[in-house]
Amino acid sequence: MTRLLVGPFNRVEGDLEVSLDIQDGRVASACVNSPMYRGFEQILQGKRPHDALVYVPRICGICSVSQSVACARALADLAGIAPPANGQHVTNVMLATENLADHLTHFYLFFMPDFTRPVYAGQPWHAEALRRFDPQSGGQTRAALAARQRWFTLLGTLAGKWPHTQSIEPGGSTRPVEPAERIRLLAKVREFRSFLERQLFAAPLELISSLDSEDALWRWHAQDPWGGDLRLFLSMVPGAGLASLGPGPGRYLSYGAYPQPEGHFEFARGVWDAASGGLTPLDVDAIREDATHAWLSDAAGPRHPFDGLTLPDIDKAGAYTWNKAPRLAGRVVETGAIARQLASSHPLVLDAVRRHGGTVFTRVLARVLELARVVPLMEQWLARLQPQAPYCLPSPALAEGMGVGLSEAARGSLGHWVVARHGQIANYQIVAPTSWNFSPRDAAGIPGALEQALQGAPVQPDEPTPVAVQHIVRSFDPCMVCTVH
Repeated sequence: MTRLLVGPFNRVEGDLEVSLDIQDGRVASACVNSPMYRGFEQILQGKRPHDALVYVPRICGICSVSQSVACARALADLAGIAPPANGQHVTNVMLATENLADHLTHFYLFFMPDFTRPVYAGQPWHAEALRRFDPQSGGQTRAALAARQRWFTLLGTLAGKWPHTQSIEPGGSTRPVEPAERIRLLAKVREFRSFLERQLFAAPLELISSLDSEDALWRWHAQDPWGGDLRLFLSMVPGAGLASLGPGPGRYLSYGAYPQPEGHFEFARGVWDAASGGLTPLDVDAIREDATHAWLSDAAGPRHPFDGLTLPDIDKAGAYTWNKAPRLAGRVVETGAIARQLASSHPLVLDAVRRHGGTVFTRVLARVLELARVVPLMEQWLARLQPQAPYCLPSPALAEGMGVGLSEAARGSLGHWVVARHGQIANYQIVAPTSWNFSPRDAAGIPGALEQALQGAPVQPDEPTPVAVQHIVRSFDPCMVCTVH
């Protein structure tokens, strides 16, 4: 058995190292290390609860709206208030803008460039991959960057700036939308729709959303195998073995995405289990963070976030990461777009996961599908805004109590837990999506989702950065600065 240290993996956000034990040309075991420490949970202690809205967006430069939304919901829970319908719709539009930008960035800038590597030079699609996705000269790379830049102007109107917007409050959004602005916002959404329909899908969004099985997906692909960037990706799946690469733990967590004023979620909340093939209710009280293998104190064992402890212990025996190991009822779960689409029972993702499990193929498919599903929802939310109706309710003084804010970032389930005493934050704990997916082993020695997914990955001789390992890691889309907040 040989050991291989791979990393860093970052193209944008944070550092990541993976230690691989290799036996007979495959990964026998993996340890995932988040080697950076930041300390936002300590920074927040002693601050006024409302001040958290200034600090938490700065955890991350690419998912700051997600942090703001989770924080605002935690403070709203602490205050016992709920935003009006307009505030809910605008907050959903802002969150969706960021999430879809992350999906676009993941596909074009993080994931697809790996297929331009020389290891794939013998594949029939390699030259086309270079033409479209080369990081320096790819035509589609440049087109996606331009579309992303124009897309983010939505947040200029709704929030003043991005990242680190300050318009999201416990009571809603402080930025009302004028009728003329709504028309301009809808035009921007439809411009993005046009990019997706011309470049990514080469098909209407509604057609992609209506695909109800993997067979239907491949029939659509066969009509024009390289027509649009999704079809080209599908053409790569068999040759790269993506449908069987990187199987996850088989349990998928969604906090529920884009809540509506009527009380439901656009994408449902719950835990989808491959063993039963069904969705079970989410028990938030069953969440625990295990710090056994983190460079953090594990005093009193696994803790619920309300009682969470983030205290560095850099000389701790057996530790190998700054990330805790979140568990749901003691079990490993995976989170992300694949979990949201399973929880909301989309037939294409249900069928693909039942056939292959949670793999590189099904994770990327779910993220791309979400682009097709959410853009029409954004058009509906903007159309439902009511002129002259309130967008934000005032927040009362936040002095005592506890609150939890749950949201769905692009990468999955994000939770903030706040405890206030005497008008100050006594404890603030954050469990980010990459904390779930990139967690270390727990006290029982059970690997986290990525550590499990890496087991069995092929490693070619003299391959310092195994391409299969790259694909698996990128399919989870790490955001390490959120992980080590």
